[in-house]
Amino acid sequence: MRIAMIGTGYVGLVSGVCFSDFGHEIVCVDKLTAKVETLRAGGVPIYEPGLDEMLKRNVEAGRLSFTTDLAEAVKGAQAVFIAVGTPTRRGDGHADLTYVYAAAAELADVIDPGTVVVTKSTVPVGTNREVARVIAARLAETGRECPFEVASNPEFLREGAAIEDFMRPDRVVCGVDSESAEQVMREIYRPLSLREAPVMITSLESAEIIKYAANAFLATKITFINEIADLCEKVGGDVKAVAKGIGMDGRIGSKFLHAGPGYGGSCFPKDTSALARIGQDHSAPMRIVETVIDVNDRRKRRMIDKVLDLLGGKANGKKIAVLGVTFKPETDDMRDSPSLTIVPALVGGGAQVSVTDPEGRKEGETLLPGVTWAEDAYAAAEGADAVVLLTEWNQFRALDLKRLKAGMRGDGFADLRNVYDPEDLAGLGFRYVSIGRADAAPAAAAPAGELTPSS
Repeated sequence: MRIAMIGTGYVGLVSGVCFSDFGHEIVCVDKLTAKVETLRAGGVPIYEPGLDEMLKRNVEAGRLSFTTDLAEAVKGAQAVFIAVGTPTRRGDGHADLTYVYAAAAELADVIDPGTVVVTKSTVPVGTNREVARVIAARLAETGRECPFEVASNPEFLREGAAIEDFMRPDRVVCGVDSESAEQVMREIYRPLSLREAPVMITSLESAEIIKYAANAFLATKITFINEIADLCEKVGGDVKAVAKGIGMDGRIGSKFLHAGPGYGGSCFPKDTSALARIGQDHSAPMRIVETVIDVNDRRKRRMIDKVLDLLGGKANGKKIAVLGVTFKPETDDMRDSPSLTIVPALVGGGAQVSVTDPEGRKEGETLLPGVTWAEDAYAAAEGADAVVLLTEWNQFRALDLKRLKAGMRGDGFADLRNVYDPEDLAGLGFRYVSIGRADAAPAAAAPAGELTPSS
């Protein structure tokens, strides 16, 4: 099947590459000439493990190509996916659908009769019907007869594990309004039938809501365990034990129950905000979601106090090493990362902040002014009064802690991802704080022996 993919951002590029690996003929289109040229040359503008090899393989096989010409991309395509950005609109929290509707209007001039226009972008309820209206209005304006269908196909990709999620999904959601659109969507995803991945057919509206509801629920789980972590700190509990205990309940599950500095990334912040506004607009308030948003914002700011407490109440004149600035490991994405709240506050408080991240420097150099960048954790911690472990990259999970401390001026260690064991860190003489656990006092002398991360 020939498929066109409008947009080569995270969702569009990953989806296009993975569809081509199914055996479909995929043409990805983007207005940015430099980006298209990079992709044609085999370069990948985002960091996603395994994506570069899969892209190269399918380009060489002739199943994947890139262009700036929309007409060329959609010619002969049985389905055209819209996978453009829907960022949070400034001022009101709604999703900005400017790019979605612009793509729909342009499509009306070039699509072939019978094409299914599929919205892959995350969009509010009613967007797909508005896409259909925009296309129909443009066709009427130009006098062009071109029957078409619309479908909704939200994505559920985790950054850092997107290929695995695409190839082995928990489910595929397809919102359609006709049998013919359903047949096209089933054919697109037929390669997954060998893996028995369920393809769920719904109405357009249900598909749109499913995406927002899923992300809001996961954000709620993260926020819930973070509040439980606060309680654990007050009463002497261990949030890791609590999370394990409730996660073993099959009705709850263990995923997204890891306490930390708050959620970030490209999906949860904007999708919870959009869902809250949708509820307000339709007189169906999402009060739980609204509270989740507020608690998460406060969570990031509370982490600043945690670090300052470790420094005796002030950052001025102190050197702080920050390990990891992306919102999660295995991605270069810094959108709404806790680091964007925590690091500027430390810099603004007069600290000298040294930062290291395996993939975050490209975006971080623009988003985190006033910091210095180091090649690794040991260089970042040289002469530091405290270390803040902010993103749990594998490179930070088994540090040589004796070497790390030997290069430091001070002895503070704020483990905001609960990677290490408090007793181990205290045994080396660190003043150690973590999330939702009792923090052991430092020992007078460090015992011999190797240390291992607690997770």
